Parts: sequence; C-alpha cells; structure tokens
Amino acid sequence: MPKAKSSANNESTAITEQKSDFLALSSTDFAEMVSEELDGLDVGFERVKIPSGGATMYEMPTDDGDETESVKVYSAVILHQHALNAFYSNKYTGGSNPPDCASIDGKTGVGDPGGDCATCHLNQYGSGENGAKACKNRRRLYMLRPGELFPLLLSLPTGSLKAFAKYIKQQLSKGRRLNAVVTRFGLKKVTNAGGIAYSQATFALDRVLTPEEHAQILKLSEQIKAYSARVGFEAEGAGIADEDIPFDSDEEEGEAARQYL
Repeated sequence: MPKAKSSANNESTAITEQKSDFLALSSTDFAEMVSEELDGLDVGFERVKIPSGGATMYEMPTDDGDETESVKVYSAVILHQHALNAFYSNKYTGGSNPPDCASIDGKTGVGDPGGDCATCHLNQYGSGENGAKACKNRRRLYMLRPGELFPLLLSLPTGSLKAFAKYIKQQLSKGRRLNAVVTRFGLKKVTNAGGIAYSQATFALDRVLTPEEHAQILKLSEQIKAYSARVGFEAEGAGIADEDIPFDSDEEEGEAARQYL
C-alpha cells in the first residue's frame, strides 16, 4: 500500500510539472525583452520547416545557430496565425528574395499585380504548375514550445490547410481557441491525384492549458500579433518554391477549407 501511494504521488507531481510548462511567462515581458535585447536588430523568428517530397520529419532550429534537428512530432501552443499569399514570377533558385506580390491577410495583394486576391487570375487553380495556383496560399503559425520563451514560426503550405481548418473546427466545437491548448504537430506523406508526393502537416490535441497558463499565453499572443505585421516575406521563398504545389486542384475542397481560416 505505501508503495502504491508513492506511485500516485509521483504521478501527481509529474502532472503538476507538465502543467507548469508555460507559467515561466509570468515573469517575462516579451515586448520589453525584445526592446532591450534586440534594440536595432532584426526581430525575426526561428523557423520550423516542412520538408518536400513527402518526408515526415520537421526541421527544427537548435541552439547551434545554423544547425537544425529532425523531429517526427513536437508540441506547442499556437499563439497567433494568419493567412499569407505570395507570388514569385520566377522559380526560386536560392537566396532570400521577396515575392513580386504578397498579402499578409490573404485578401489584398501588394506589389505586381497587387489588388484583390479573390479575383486575381494568379490566385486561381490552373494558373501555376500541376494545375495549381501561381500564387501560393499559406498560413503562418507563431508557436511556443513548452519551456521556451521565444516563439517559433511555421509556414503551412497549401496542402496542409484543409487539415488545419478541420483541427480548428474541432477545437472551436469544444469552445476552445487555439491559444488555449497545446497542439501536437506531426507529418504524413500524401500523394495527390497527379501522383506527386508531398508532406502534409497533422494536428492533434495534446492537452488543454490550465487557467493560469492560459492567462500568461493570452498576454504573449497579443504581443506576437502586433509583431507579426513586421515579419517580412523574404524567407518564404525557399519553402514556397519547393512545394511546386503538390495539392489536388479541387477548388470546391479548397474553398471549404478556407471558410474556417
């Protein structure tokens, strides 16, 4: 009996530790930290990259600067997310070139051709390679992993938007916003109707944040939302061009996904 009690106590302690993953934010002000430590420097975000060709391992940044590590799954809170459209007139060949036309809200493009994204001929299926769009529709996610204080950025490609929309609906049906839960990210290999394999992100509920954790996350979410407008498009080039849109050009299906994003 004493042994069983000890085991229960250990389990209780483990749960308490797990649910305190984000309470360190209570003593950290992101805006103040950035203002003091990164004054005059680029306030960029380290990026999580989705591989091409159907690989199922994310490329995650590490403490070693340019080095990355491959992980099959990871968990994080989605602090903020928004649409992102980008059109490159020339195929990506390297470097950090900005797009010819871009939209930070998925509605209004700035550049050439610019204007209303919904009616733009470059934002229609069939305008790009493999029957897809010349303008790449993506979703930027700002995420915070347990035990960390600085968010990471993940740019979801077109082929992952339907799954992301479904996950959002699942959480909303329970009365939960994305910044109220810890999300578990994975990848799976998918082949479209044209026989092109690509890596599709998967999403699952890891756990619901405690009220104390959520209160701290809400503060950071507002600060990240304000900072997101300052993040440029230059680093999107490689990820967008590497896709070559391996996505079934089913416009009805695409619209069904976008209504929730």
